[in-house]
Amino acid sequence: MTFWTVFPIALLFLLFFLKIPVAFAMLMASAAYYLFSPDSMNITMMIQKMVAANSSFTYLAIPFFTCAGVIFNYSGISRRLMNLAECLVGHMVGGLGHVNIVLSALMGGLSGSANADAALETKMLVPEMERLGYGRAFSCVVTAASSCITPIIPPGIILILYATASNVSIGRMFTAGYLPGLVMMILLMTLTYWISKSRGYKPSREKRASAGELGKTALDAVWALFVPFGIVMGLRFGIFTPTEAGAICIVYAALVGVFIYKELKPEHLGAIVMESVTATAGVMFILAGAQAFSSYLTWERLPNIISEFMIRSINSPVVFLLMVNVLLLAVGCFFDGGAAMILLAPLLVPAAESLHIDLIHFGIILSINLTIAGFTPPFGSMMFVTTSIAGVKIEDYTKEALRYIACMILVLLMITFIPQITLIVPNLLGM
Repeated sequence: MTFWTVFPIALLFLLFFLKIPVAFAMLMASAAYYLFSPDSMNITMMIQKMVAANSSFTYLAIPFFTCAGVIFNYSGISRRLMNLAECLVGHMVGGLGHVNIVLSALMGGLSGSANADAALETKMLVPEMERLGYGRAFSCVVTAASSCITPIIPPGIILILYATASNVSIGRMFTAGYLPGLVMMILLMTLTYWISKSRGYKPSREKRASAGELGKTALDAVWALFVPFGIVMGLRFGIFTPTEAGAICIVYAALVGVFIYKELKPEHLGAIVMESVTATAGVMFILAGAQAFSSYLTWERLPNIISEFMIRSINSPVVFLLMVNVLLLAVGCFFDGGAAMILLAPLLVPAAESLHIDLIHFGIILSINLTIAGFTPPFGSMMFVTTSIAGVKIEDYTKEALRYIACMILVLLMITFIPQITLIVPNLLGM
């Protein structure tokens, strides 16, 4: 390898340690390579690749689903889902902790974004948890940990990014996320119950909801519950593409908010547009930076070099998956999950394919890894979102997070070594 082969990577990590935002760091490292390396292509080619990536029809699903998630919040759907979650699990020991986790699973079919879910639930639930005697740091950790479920359940944005980067079916990736998301929810609830019982955290309801109350609450939320089912069935029968599904979700959310729940008002339009544009711009700017950096990696043939090295040196799928898990948990603490997926999927997928690892299963492993990293100190994005909104110190968050990190790693190992958890649903649906 030459100096210019490794210089952009070294510069990238230097910029990270200087706390330069991820997108700017990738763009600066890429630009330095294209401007000064004698063997690189013209920098205009880098810019063209960035623009082409963000003009992709597939990537249009990201702003569509982001906008749909914002509209769901303004239309009253998110609040109804929280009421349903409380009816289901509010009577348990540590009731609001369980409500937090179940709500993240339900929100997965609406927002698809861990950071958006973490911000919403921190505002909605952390003050109420604190009022009922839960520790504020504990409440933040439960919120951040539960938000790891959201991107794994369709239409998770990180699933779209992997499918696009690896050229696999988005519909199959979507259906593969349901059962892993459910496993994550169950194990997080188990840990939350154990901690809440030892600390005496009380339920949020005095008794279990009656069948009538549960039925009434579920009926009130049925319009939200229909969304993930409608997306999967539409993709299964070829009614629409994933991108078209995002556009349909926007129309559906608006119709429900205006004509059924009657909470979506004309004055909300400005706020909806602003939140959607802000959230989308951040993601797409990171994707542009990742695409620029990816073009340098491709030009220097680093994906081929790494894949060939792995193929020569690792003959066991088990060893390969363990190495990938360790690598991604470390890298994900520094990279945004979306950027890391765009950069690493092309590097790792060829090696996984050569070892006959199912690429859908591998995609879920990568997605869970990078989502867990977003929850983990010292640089996890969901950690920063929850602690900044709730006013919690990072050191207090870290102390409470250790058991949840262990729980999430247990989930990761289960998904890694029991492929059926990932593949049974898409296989049953014939996708």
